[in-house]
Amino acid sequence: MAYPFQLGFQDASSPIMEELMHFHDHTLMIVFLISTLVLYIIGLMLSTKLTHTSTMDAQEVETIWTILPAIILILIALPSLRILYMMDEINNPSLTVKTMGHQWYWSYEYTDYEDLSFDSYMTPTSDLKPGELRLLEVDNRVVLPMELPVRMLISSEDVLHSWAVPSLGLKTDAIPGRLNQATLMSTRPGLFYGQCSEICGSNHSFMPIVLELVPLKHFEAWSSSML
Repeated sequence: MAYPFQLGFQDASSPIMEELMHFHDHTLMIVFLISTLVLYIIGLMLSTKLTHTSTMDAQEVETIWTILPAIILILIALPSLRILYMMDEINNPSLTVKTMGHQWYWSYEYTDYEDLSFDSYMTPTSDLKPGELRLLEVDNRVVLPMELPVRMLISSEDVLHSWAVPSLGLKTDAIPGRLNQATLMSTRPGLFYGQCSEICGSNHSFMPIVLELVPLKHFEAWSSSML
């Protein structure tokens, strides 16, 4: 999860988030190069009175500064589209979980099981145990198996919400009357925190999400104990 004064992303815990971080670094490097070039040219124009008259209306220069941005846009667009299609792919999910947003809590239903569903409320500050995080801890965590593709079906019962877990690269709107889906797969076990990312009313700040990713045998033991 994030730490105080953090400037970058949270550590990636899924293949999609790793791809997104690589794309971010790739795009940021292009932005740095363009900014450096523009600042250099501006500094050059302000610091010298010499004028190269043959380049003021040269066709070659206009051709270069038209083609070069097009090439740069292609270098950004191609990896972006690749990741976009990767995020939409769902290949034989091992588990499906339906998430419903309410004012102001989440409810979860494991659709592969006959009767496994629960509501997840934020734990009040007065009930927190040592080591638990204020405004981020919940009474019922979502336990999922690691290293397996999980399909999340996301919707809402009242207003717009947004189900977001940054370290897994997930952010999907919960819209009343519409069922959105997302895929998650964690490469390591642990607790992953998120929050509602759509302003949904007075208690919008108090809709945390906690995913507990565990090995498959521990998930099976947990699901058996819940049934």
